[in-house]
Amino acid sequence: MMLEGIRIVELEGLGPGPFAGMLLADLGADVIVVHRRDGKRAPGLPERSLIDRGKRSIALDLKDRDDHATVLRLLETADAMIEGFRPGVLERLGLAPAVLHGVNPGLVIGRMTGWGQTGPLAAAAGHDLNYVAMSGAAAFSSLPGDAPFPPPSLLGDVGGGALYLVAGLLAGLLRVRGGGPGAVVDAAITDGSAHMLALLMSVQVPGQAMARGTMLLSGPHWSRVYLCADGGYLSVQCLEPQFYALFLDRLGLTGDPAFSDQFDAGRWPQQTATLARLFLTRPRDDWAAKFLGSDACVAPVLSPQEAAQHPLIAPRGIWLQADGGLQPAPAPRFVGETAPRLRPAPARGTDAGAILAELDARPSRRATEGPHHV
Repeated sequence: MMLEGIRIVELEGLGPGPFAGMLLADLGADVIVVHRRDGKRAPGLPERSLIDRGKRSIALDLKDRDDHATVLRLLETADAMIEGFRPGVLERLGLAPAVLHGVNPGLVIGRMTGWGQTGPLAAAAGHDLNYVAMSGAAAFSSLPGDAPFPPPSLLGDVGGGALYLVAGLLAGLLRVRGGGPGAVVDAAITDGSAHMLALLMSVQVPGQAMARGTMLLSGPHWSRVYLCADGGYLSVQCLEPQFYALFLDRLGLTGDPAFSDQFDAGRWPQQTATLARLFLTRPRDDWAAKFLGSDACVAPVLSPQEAAQHPLIAPRGIWLQADGGLQPAPAPRFVGETAPRLRPAPARGTDAGAILAELDARPSRRATEGPHHV
């Protein structure tokens, strides 16, 4: 396992922090999640969360003196920490980065927020959609004329948040392994989701602002999702001329003057309307079969359950039945390495005995006096 021997302490939170912890656990890290003592999940959520898989759990009250001391002992043994409180909360709990680096100078502290640790909005509440709206990332997430609505959690919490937090933690860990000091990672969803626009902005014309309805931004007839006769959807994105030619060939439209100019934006609305009528004549899977095996860049829009059973996706093992339900398999993969064994999400506090025994068996580097707290 790539991260075997790395210990991460995750303070219970919501969304991107726990997702980052799951990813690190999938990669082999020993992730200990500090669940809130007597804490309860929001109504409608399961008691055990999928994104706690592979972790160990101890339940503590960070405002309790003894539990606070236990957290510091844990962090003394850790390589990295994940927290997702609003800015200032960690400090009020007596766990400011300066305190933690006094206990463990090599600790990499991952701080996950929506707006960042600094700035005018740092203390404000918000959610995934708010962050990507303000960062600029949501502006291109719909068809022209429709209200922007990015895929829930993918662009913000996961893409702009958790994955950037993991990248920051790994960079910090590499520095420490090279003899450098610990670090504080200020990972913000607004920052990450804005950063992800770099690829899209790299194809824009210098001096011109991007807008929905241009190039890959859901404007061309060859970069769309189409409704089919059975209510299913088909994705089309044949950007390169040779792939566009294959797309037309499979539809019997080769040589049709209405589709001869792929990049004439003035013709896109009419070309889109024509294709929309055509795709409504047959079910999704009929169309998918028609394009099967070609480079026309056409694929059905599948639910996770459909993807898990699809003959072209199932052999890859992207989706797994585990712990009583469907789960995504760990990613990325490592060639020649044994696939990780998924461990189910722990019940709250279930590993406390083993974790405390490990701490008791390890001599402390800290001074014997108790923590100065609360």
